[in-house]
Amino acid sequence: MVMRRSLLGLALSMALTAPVLAQDRFITVASTTSTVDSGLFTHLLPLFRQATGIEVRVLSQGTGQALDTGRRGDADVVFVHARAAEERFVADGFATRRQPVMYNDFVLIGPKADPAGIRATRDIAAALTAIRAKAAPFVSRGDRSGTHQAELALWTVAGIDLATARGPWYREIGQGMGAALNTANAMSAYVLSDRGTWLSFRNRGELEISVEGDQRLFNQYGIMLVNPARHPHVKAADGQRFIDWVISPAGQAAIASYRIEGQQLFFPNATQPGV
Repeated sequence: MVMRRSLLGLALSMALTAPVLAQDRFITVASTTSTVDSGLFTHLLPLFRQATGIEVRVLSQGTGQALDTGRRGDADVVFVHARAAEERFVADGFATRRQPVMYNDFVLIGPKADPAGIRATRDIAAALTAIRAKAAPFVSRGDRSGTHQAELALWTVAGIDLATARGPWYREIGQGMGAALNTANAMSAYVLSDRGTWLSFRNRGELEISVEGDQRLFNQYGIMLVNPARHPHVKAADGQRFIDWVISPAGQAAIASYRIEGQQLFFPNATQPGV
């Protein structure tokens, strides 16, 4: 009788803990806000879980913050869009490899009234020069995100030194893309956005795309496994499985299939070298 009770207790304990253990199989991905705000992860992650049984928990952060999270070992995978910063992450030993995944582009958003008079141009440098010359309101994320880093690089391309040129017309908010678009809407201001977040953004008000199509607005995404040699607790096997799925034909097809109102938001290019 005692043995029967012991076996019954053991069976009950195993029954209660088995689902918990199954639910505990997850990885943490630190990723740029655009993969979340655009709805891409809502589309991708259930497909990955269905294929592997692995849950993905996302830390939605600007690229700079996401890379810092990886440096601390607080994520297993980093999925961001600032190639130079990603390559530094690898060079510093926080990952052993950076893998390209997909691309889209940035767009300059502005009020329909177009106070800077830039709607007719496809030249982002000329547009930024006009915005500065007319002191038209401009909202910057100011959060070290990939979009913020791209914006700063574009001001440099335009020959504008923000350290001396900025004034009341230039407002840094230190927040994500959705907040920046909402602020631009409230201020009737210009703002740089990734196209995916813009297409999924609903509070457009009087905002529209002011400038697009300049090759300098290209926006590449990369993915990296946090180096388990630096952080032994990293879930390397499951993290690599996520990376392998994202760059596989199935994952790339899933990325390509994601659309809003018939428009494709991201274009897979994991097999393209040098991006």
